[in-house]
Amino acid sequence: MNTPKFVTLGCRLNTYETEAMRELAKNENIENIAVVNTCAVTAEAVRKSKQEIRKIHRENPTTKIIVTGCAAQVEPETFAKMSEVSNVFGNIEKMKTSTWKELSKELNFIGKTERIQVDDIMSAKETAGHLIDGFGTRSRAYVQVQNGCDHRCTFCIIPYGRGNSRSVAAGIIIEQIKRLVGNGFKEIVLTGVDLTSWGSDLPSKPKLGDLVLKILKLVPDLARLRISSIDSIEVDENLMEAIANEARLMPHFHLSLQSGDNMILKRMKRRHLRDDAILFCKTVRKIRPEITFGADIIAGFPTETDEMFENSMQLVNECDLTWLHIFPYSPRQGTPASRMPQVNGIKIKERAKLLRNLGATQVSKYLNSQIGKYHNILMESESMGRTEQFAEVDFQNPQQPGEITFAKIEKLNNNRLMV
Repeated sequence: MNTPKFVTLGCRLNTYETEAMRELAKNENIENIAVVNTCAVTAEAVRKSKQEIRKIHRENPTTKIIVTGCAAQVEPETFAKMSEVSNVFGNIEKMKTSTWKELSKELNFIGKTERIQVDDIMSAKETAGHLIDGFGTRSRAYVQVQNGCDHRCTFCIIPYGRGNSRSVAAGIIIEQIKRLVGNGFKEIVLTGVDLTSWGSDLPSKPKLGDLVLKILKLVPDLARLRISSIDSIEVDENLMEAIANEARLMPHFHLSLQSGDNMILKRMKRRHLRDDAILFCKTVRKIRPEITFGADIIAGFPTETDEMFENSMQLVNECDLTWLHIFPYSPRQGTPASRMPQVNGIKIKERAKLLRNLGATQVSKYLNSQIGKYHNILMESESMGRTEQFAEVDFQNPQQPGEITFAKIEKLNNNRLMV
């Protein structure tokens, strides 16, 4: 193994940062390492990180394994104890050029890198200023506009992995988007930990909607702008204006809902109630009828009764959610929820399965409703693209990757749209 191996677990922001690390390692000519960018959102995510580390070591026993990301930030000693692990870098350290320079020196036997480098994430004042030229397909690029979170939901460990909310200045974001569009990207996705808090730490405290309108105005050649995930209670007036009037802002939003029961939402320390979520979806659907919604929902949060769970099931229908991310609750040490009365593990799995089945029904219903309709489809490969609502479409005849194709949905095949 010579070319560095990078493994990403968790969110899109982690994926973005993995690409930044790939460039940092490349700039220092680092080879024969494996970097595992971990996730800390659940205990299961940490378990998967360990599993991945052991797998890499089995396959390449001489490879130096670097562990970083949120799980490494929150519990560095867990990974430092693993014999397979060479170094543990925190979320601040992984984005520093100096970290990779020192690692390069050690690999060339001209220095020694401190094995555990994990600073206090709460001391971080800025987001990393790394600009990457996109990743994955040449159709879609991700731009980090924000990092960290100021909220303290009782189930969530992420603020302790990411620190408090920090925003990238609008000018830097726009320059990066201009460069990416100049490089041929048709779609830009704004990403962050708590995206709708963007701007709260900047002078004049701009809102996410201000950023969206500014991007669309100052980058006229950008074909599609997409927002990765939002907290609906924080959506501002200008973002609503952009949803209503800007066709280049894609009609698909992933909502951080977590539950459909008011008591559970209160115990989670969320800032919205179920009626807020329902009203938001109805309001947005009225001004942008073609919109689709995804959502994060936790199954089996502590104290959740059958009746409370049923409220989450009903919320899926009342908000007409399409793309669901279901998380079976698992306690994270250090969070208030881990000290609350826990729901039986078997019941949690049953509830998660019911939600996933409901989600599959919702997807199927939506896809069936698209047969016969025309869509602008951004091609990710010769045979697959995505609609503005992020639905995958398979093509029987080869298309040009990276181009937007206007086509009619002819049929469904194995629950996938076909042209």
